[in-house]
Amino acid sequence: MKKTIALLLLATSSAALAHPGDHAGGVLHGFAHPFAGLDHLLALLAVGIWAARLPPAARWQLPAVFVCFMAIGAMLGGLALPFVEPMVALSVLVFGLAATLAKRLPLSVGGGTVALFALYHGHAHFTEMPDTSPAGFLAGMLLATALLQLVGALLALAAFLRARSFRAG
Repeated sequence: MKKTIALLLLATSSAALAHPGDHAGGVLHGFAHPFAGLDHLLALLAVGIWAARLPPAARWQLPAVFVCFMAIGAMLGGLALPFVEPMVALSVLVFGLAATLAKRLPLSVGGGTVALFALYHGHAHFTEMPDTSPAGFLAGMLLATALLQLVGALLALAAFLRARSFRAG
């Protein structure tokens, strides 16, 4: 029971929010940002898992689309974009379903879906970009984004290999 209460308190603390607004700038702060919000963290891991379920030659494409369109979304962040937070939240659901159901959509549909939601993630991150070093912050954020997607893909591939060896043994 104590662990459950501690987890609930941790989940509701301001440090667990996606956009706490406490970043001072620079590469390290940008790198830390995607780890600070559960919605961003889950979306990035899910894109990696989804990508791992694609044919080997296509596994890099969804994560690459996400990184590119997130950067574009950050650069367009000065423009008004409606429903940013709901779209970020919806992305977690959509990416989670795509990763879980393992539906092989045409790459144009999957890539378009990833691109749309990545624009919203980029826009949301832009609002947290500091004035002191926005380029460094963006670079760190994009690096962490790619890394988290890689972690998701590696976790999915490891689970697949484990399940395969379990069935064989």
